[in-house]
Amino acid sequence: MRCQPQYEGQVYICLKNVQLCLLCNEPADAQTPLCMACETDLPWLGDQCLTCALPLLAPGMTCGGCLHEPPAFEQVAVPWVYGFPVDSLITRFKHSANWPFGHLLAEVLGQFLQHRFEEDLPRPHALLPVPLATKRLRQRGFNQASMLARWLGQHLDLPCEENLLQRILDTSAQQDLDAKARQLNLRNAFVLTPDAQVAGRHLALVDDVLTTGATAQALARLLIDAGAARVDVYCLARTPKPGT
Repeated sequence: MRCQPQYEGQVYICLKNVQLCLLCNEPADAQTPLCMACETDLPWLGDQCLTCALPLLAPGMTCGGCLHEPPAFEQVAVPWVYGFPVDSLITRFKHSANWPFGHLLAEVLGQFLQHRFEEDLPRPHALLPVPLATKRLRQRGFNQASMLARWLGQHLDLPCEENLLQRILDTSAQQDLDAKARQLNLRNAFVLTPDAQVAGRHLALVDDVLTTGATAQALARLLIDAGAARVDVYCLARTPKPGT
């Protein structure tokens, strides 16, 4: 029995059709479904901490948190501040399964990372999506970090190792917790799979939003303790410090 009707005709050829911008529905200027005007208006992250990418008032600085307690990860690479319309696009991708928005953001993130690789950012050996607990994965139906990592891997020609990290504790939601509470919440929440190959490798964690960095820190510490040479973090957006 076939669930999908059989159709022999041509459905869609991306390169031979005019792309429409997903944000304003006007013709896009390139293969990416995003016009130049909308791309320019995105909340691009400017001056930032050299380590955790926290928005700062001046370039070339490291924030007080990273100076006081350097994280296990080496560097965060992120294009946007978590603000409109990126915050809305991420929410619709993550909570409403609007995958075209997620794919669009991943494509632009891929372009951003490729530019960084050509400048000064070392290419990792593999991408590791931040894992979801089994219960939350069943509720949502997909892991947005895994989808982002797959799309990025295709764009950057990097392997995506989705099963290297596991989340074994279904901790309470992080959104309403401060930085210290998040760290305690994530204690012992993650493990490596028994056959994980980590020693000597440069690995990049992939997630949608970096807030306090507690999840990235817990995973990076796990990987570094297992012998990883370097851990970076790639994400779509960085939240500013509360009150700024």
